[in-house]
Amino acid sequence: MRHAAARTVMLQAVLGQRRHLVPGTALLVLHQVCESLVPIVIGAVVDRAIGTGDTAVLVRWLVALAVLFAVLSFAWFTNAVSTERACQGAEHDARLRLVDRVLAPTGGVERRFKVGKLVSIANTDTAEVGRLGDHVPGAIGAGAAVVVALGFLLAVDARLGLLILAGLPAVLAVEKLLADRLVDRWADEQEESSEAAAVATDLMAGLRVLKGLGAERAAAGRYRRASQKSLGATLRAASAEAAANTAGMAVHGGFLALVALVSGRMAAAGTITIGEFVAVVGLTQFLIAPLETLGGTITSVAEASASANRVAKVLETPPAVSDGWRRLDPLSGDTAEGPGVTGRLVLRGVSRGKLSHLDLAAGPGDMIGLAVPDPDVARELVACLARESDPAAGTIEIDGIPFEDLELDSLRQAVVVSTHDATLFEGTLADNVVPYGEGVIPLDSALEAAGAASVAEGLPAGAATDLGQGGRFLSGGQAQRVSLARALAADAPVLVLHDPTTAVDSVTEQQVADGLARLRDGRTTLVITTSPALLAACSRVVFVGRKGSRLYGTHARLVNEAAEYRRAVLS
Repeated sequence: MRHAAARTVMLQAVLGQRRHLVPGTALLVLHQVCESLVPIVIGAVVDRAIGTGDTAVLVRWLVALAVLFAVLSFAWFTNAVSTERACQGAEHDARLRLVDRVLAPTGGVERRFKVGKLVSIANTDTAEVGRLGDHVPGAIGAGAAVVVALGFLLAVDARLGLLILAGLPAVLAVEKLLADRLVDRWADEQEESSEAAAVATDLMAGLRVLKGLGAERAAAGRYRRASQKSLGATLRAASAEAAANTAGMAVHGGFLALVALVSGRMAAAGTITIGEFVAVVGLTQFLIAPLETLGGTITSVAEASASANRVAKVLETPPAVSDGWRRLDPLSGDTAEGPGVTGRLVLRGVSRGKLSHLDLAAGPGDMIGLAVPDPDVARELVACLARESDPAAGTIEIDGIPFEDLELDSLRQAVVVSTHDATLFEGTLADNVVPYGEGVIPLDSALEAAGAASVAEGLPAGAATDLGQGGRFLSGGQAQRVSLARALAADAPVLVLHDPTTAVDSVTEQQVADGLARLRDGRTTLVITTSPALLAACSRVVFVGRKGSRLYGTHARLVNEAAEYRRAVLS
């Protein structure tokens, strides 16, 4: 199955660029045919002009030779343009398919692959697959040159043609055997290289934390080990490739020397003419290049196959969830099309992992706190509400429609889930909060409610300040408030917040609690947290204990009456 998927990726790379490959291949065939005719024409000049001393014939043949060189030069240049377009197009198409799969709402890729590994596959492996746009025309052109040469040699003497016909398949079989041994080496090299890239990406993303912990030396050691493994795999692959190429050159070089020896003896015996001998020797020298191309193509295709396997692994990653077929339209307010999404959310017996049989009902105007002290349970609940995973048992519904029946894009517009470690993107603060211009909730209102107005005020250009890659110019608490502002600006019918204030001080946390209650009035809001300030701002609280216990009530009541709740949120 793995090799079939890799072949599919490779076929898509070739067939998807046929508008460039077909003319490019035709031009390269023309170039190679003209190249193979050069020694034949030179042989004809020797026999028909130099041998006879006829100047007029010599001039005609020299003109023919000049035309031949003009045609082959033009064909080479125009072919180079077409094949390069094919290579770039195939690489681009493969990269787009990867991006589409990674960004697919059904998910699944993020669980199997590290970010650095995905970046390596999207850059290195797609480029290797894209080079098939060069390998395929090259192989066809080389094959055409060999056919022309064989035809001439058969016409000169059948024994020469039969010698090459018998020897060429054996030469290519040896080179194919050598290339097959390279696939595993290149696969290992690519795997170790992407692993090193993944480690580097992780370390750069957490550089501030590493410095804070004084763990730079340990981090450097981790990368050094990954880099050394990558280097070792690269050297092993390069050594194997060098050995294969050397062996391949020795095999077909020896074969071509044998052809030259046989033809030389024929010329000495008078079986063939001097001009034919010159042509045979010239073709023998010429055939080195197309034979190397054919042998190199086998090696290159082996390398592309290893890359295609890695691309196929991403493309064939099973989705985490399936897409539904129903939509929620429109997402806010009553319109001529019908009533808007009310945001009535119901969980019935939801279970997944450590999360067991959770029942919950929430509607417009409800701000419900979910006190979940076990982080594993909280993560499972967040994944189910974001529909990154489906419950193992039970159902979640919005406005009476099960999550599984809804198109994921529609669902995720209606239910926005924001975690405490949400990612910021390179760009301005304003672009991170309202990426498509002014949102339903004005920028200033969203920043104020999230306690992020002071963040904007403290930046050199206010909300127009660039935050750097991943928001690296902000502290952890500032980035957390900006990501919360982004979630609020969407004004979704249902908003789920997971620990939105873990990195802020108590004063700011109280401001956030008040802002949430104010801005989300009339909307459905779930806050998964153990923060007393946030839980106190909620209209009611559901406590999900570590051993499956459930407590319901207001924060004040549960603090007074439930010791388990009190220990979980106040200790």
